[in-house]
Amino acid sequence: MGYHTFDASRADKLERAGRRYRFLSAEELLWALSLSPDDTVADLGSGTGFFTDDVAPHAGTVYAVDVQAEMHEYYREKGVPETVDLVTSDVSDLPFDDGAIDVAFSTMTYHEFASEDALAEIRRVLASGGRLVVVDWSATGPGDDGPPVDERYSADEAADALRAAGFDIEYEDTRLETFLLIGTLE
Repeated sequence: MGYHTFDASRADKLERAGRRYRFLSAEELLWALSLSPDDTVADLGSGTGFFTDDVAPHAGTVYAVDVQAEMHEYYREKGVPETVDLVTSDVSDLPFDDGAIDVAFSTMTYHEFASEDALAEIRRVLASGGRLVVVDWSATGPGDDGPPVDERYSADEAADALRAAGFDIEYEDTRLETFLLIGTLE
């Protein structure tokens, strides 16, 4: 099961572009998502909407999903793009119809919700041919940034969990502190 969520009282820290883009650029995220303009997208663990804002101009609808209403309050104050809908929900109980989502992604939040139930729920809401992009802190990293190393998963552990949930791993990359996985459904 996942670990604690990010402290919403420190949400300003999630808006520091220099630090956030150091681990994942907008361009790399958009490449991994491989969006079409009419895609329906779910940002799982959207927080303040930092990466949601990068994705919104490239998709039809983006659902910013976060378990913490306080994160949505912060996002509202910052300004939510017209194509973004805020959804307060746990990833293991998503309020979407079966196959309603074309692409789902998680940036630095997989460790917070990782479980068989959450992955089964993501699989349920993804359409046939759907795509899941996971970028997260790696258990093999030194722990200089992000959550404690003992609260993280390795790329291999996450890839194995995605495979067990029915995803094919299309791409896997491990960096110093993070990893990137692209999983697809047939």
